[in-house]
Amino acid sequence: MESVLKSVTVPTFWVKIYAAGDIEIAKQVCRKECFNIGLCVTIEPVEYIYTGGQETGYIVGLINYPRFPATAEAIYEQAKILALKLKEEGCQHSALLMPPEKTEWLTTRVDK
Repeated sequence: MESVLKSVTVPTFWVKIYAAGDIEIAKQVCRKECFNIGLCVTIEPVEYIYTGGQETGYIVGLINYPRFPATAEAIYEQAKILALKLKEEGCQHSALLMPPEKTEWLTTRVDK
């Protein structure tokens, strides 16, 4: 049986979550979240270098996947929920959410 090629197009939208911490813990959090709500994400290791130090972390990506299209608002809200879970489970004070047009810093840090 010959397969028929289909093409589905949706508006491009993505959100990246940037956080420090153990990528293995982050993978477990992502697996649980993906299983619970039907989500697919990417995750990649990253090294943060900043004034006075460096630390390892990860970047988690969410996109508007044509098989399961969603609005930009829905993808952003899901990324925010996931970022908060990653922050909490990874014992971190902060995480960044970055869609194409802005960057939001989620933090529990108390400025001194």
